[in-house]
Amino acid sequence: MFKLGVIGGGVMGEALISRLISSHIYQPSEIIISDPQQERRNSLAQQYGVVVTANNQETTQATEALLLAIKPQIFEAIATELGGGVTLGLDTVVLSILAGVPLNKLETAFPKHPVIRIMPNTPATVGAGVSAIASGKLVYPPHLDLTRRIFQAVGDVVDVPEALIDAVTGLSGSGPAYVAILIEALADGGVAAGLPRPIASKLALSTVLGTAQLLSQSNLHPAELKDRVTSPGGTTIAGVSQLEKAGFRSALIEAVKAATQRSKELGR
Repeated sequence: MFKLGVIGGGVMGEALISRLISSHIYQPSEIIISDPQQERRNSLAQQYGVVVTANNQETTQATEALLLAIKPQIFEAIATELGGGVTLGLDTVVLSILAGVPLNKLETAFPKHPVIRIMPNTPATVGAGVSAIASGKLVYPPHLDLTRRIFQAVGDVVDVPEALIDAVTGLSGSGPAYVAILIEALADGGVAAGLPRPIASKLALSTVLGTAQLLSQSNLHPAELKDRVTSPGGTTIAGVSQLEKAGFRSALIEAVKAATQRSKELGR
């Protein structure tokens, strides 16, 4: 008997099933995945031992959750194909990671089922992501517990009202790009200061990774950590002063706000 159905065997769908299986949350035989590409289906079946199909309707056999991991542009077609989820068990929760598809549209497509909208981010592919979940009208604690258990397999989970999903998108959804630019710029700075590119890149990446781990494990406020490494008249305050002059802090704030606004526009 299938417990989890997944429509869409792309990067995020694969990330979830790989971690769910390795964490022993689901056995491979309990997962069924649909994907239109034969090559993709073969790859998923061979690598993870899951059941694969080209027929999206077959995924509705899942008794616990049906995960929609498709492109938002094809949601309407998939929803029509599934016919409102009439073959789904009434207690099977519908999970959607579709950016820009609101709960009201999801609930219209699956009117008798609990629906939860999730916004994961790309570090989920290595088990270091963070996912925000927003609940629909028919969701009860067991559905939330199941959803948390599934998405904790790929990182942290936070609960938010749907009104904040766009802000989540602007911060954690788009945030990996901001951090990647930060790392690239740090490495460029190292090269400009005379470091060989491989060493500069390693130093930049390790510095960002180590700082994030330190903040996470010590529960220090970022400002406190900054103060600890900023000595009077030293090198760090000289660098921080230049960042403030260039509007570094403001640029990041505006980036999150701009991405949030764009997410709202795409969801209309």
